[in-house]
Amino acid sequence: MSFGEIITWPFAKLMVWLYNLTGSYGWAVILFALVVNLILTPFMAKSKKSMMRQSRLQPKINELQRRHEGNPTKLNEEMQKLYREEGVNPMSGCLWSLIPFPILIALYSVIRQPLTRMMFVSSEFVTTLQEFFVEKGLYTAASGRASAYYEIELTKLLHENWDMVQTGLAGKLDPNLLNVDFSFIGLNLGDQPQWNFFMNGNWTWAAIGLFLIPFVSAALSWASMKVSTMINPPAANTSAGADQAQAMTKSMNMVMPLMSIWICFVMPAAMGIYWIANSVFGMARDYILTKVYRKQLDIEEAERAARRSVREKELEEKRLETERLKAEGKTEVNVNTSKKKLQASEKQKLEERKAALERADRAARRERLGVKETEKPASQVGNRRYARGRAYVPDRFTNPDAAAEATEAAALESEGAASIDESVAEELLTSALETAETAASEEVVTGSEEAGTTETIQE
Repeated sequence: MSFGEIITWPFAKLMVWLYNLTGSYGWAVILFALVVNLILTPFMAKSKKSMMRQSRLQPKINELQRRHEGNPTKLNEEMQKLYREEGVNPMSGCLWSLIPFPILIALYSVIRQPLTRMMFVSSEFVTTLQEFFVEKGLYTAASGRASAYYEIELTKLLHENWDMVQTGLAGKLDPNLLNVDFSFIGLNLGDQPQWNFFMNGNWTWAAIGLFLIPFVSAALSWASMKVSTMINPPAANTSAGADQAQAMTKSMNMVMPLMSIWICFVMPAAMGIYWIANSVFGMARDYILTKVYRKQLDIEEAERAARRSVREKELEEKRLETERLKAEGKTEVNVNTSKKKLQASEKQKLEERKAALERADRAARRERLGVKETEKPASQVGNRRYARGRAYVPDRFTNPDAAAEATEAAALESEGAASIDESVAEELLTSALETAETAASEEVVTGSEEAGTTETIQE
């Protein structure tokens, strides 16, 4: 048995079993599509869940892209961290979606070579059967592209002349030989659809029905992608390549149905029937999985938000407790801390106290002068009032229900406002002037002391 026969063996056995069960080649192909979809459902479900999780993460990804724009290394680190925290594998959604293609190729091999790849009769008997039909004047050996489907022609002749073959080749028959009938709802599924059938004046249902199969297949292929987008719309993406990705998706939604038309015209009609059935079952599977996983992901997000809230509450309580102990002087000093670290800590505390006194002094002077201090927005960094964006909302992830309204309010409030906080600039300027004055006075004192010392020496 060749490698190709080993690959196609399970699909061939399934097709033979379904044909013997139903007695119809068309229903065998449809049930084959159903069985394949049922087998692939666990794998496709994993892919579906991963894709839905990534879609829900898109707002956070957009925020990371905005925050780390121009720093791809940091952006990649933060995205990997986000994926780990959310339990998402960005590659899993693509991997499982590639499984149907090898199955489609194997099925094509089974349909194209029903004698050697579906029934597994020997190649010697195929030659004998071909010579028998040539001798009877029923078959002429094809050449070129037509020879690719010669086994289908032999199988159709075998069905039409089953009794004659049984008698004429008695003693030479292969035990795996089956009497396969390709007819289904008045169509011969072993034939290829002809786009120019009307030019021959052949307006029979057999020709019209075959002609319609590629277009029905394309329509259902487009409908399946449309339904998938409607029931699970992609999250808004504000990244630089979002428009390009959306344009590519739209073009793929048009190209794939057009490709299915071409494929169904160059292959036996049985492949078109499989494509139609696969699209119908795929839409049903996608709808069910979306409903199930949407509920599961809602529950998971609620639980994750609750755990995050509890964790933040615990950290805040610890911080407040630490500050209270520091204020009461009850914090324990780590005996293992080096003298250098202790000195640095004391220096930092001294600088913080000094900065606090300076801020209080400036605030008192501003109050005496009647200068009203403007409220600083949450997006301010330094003296840049909207460094994080004019529509920045700190709790947009922890409070998603009110995020949209709060974002709109922040954008309206900041509209037309100055982007630089002049009060901070004034404080920095005042601090710089005070520092300069202090330095100048110290130099004057130092100079006076040096002059006094010189006079003493001269005396």
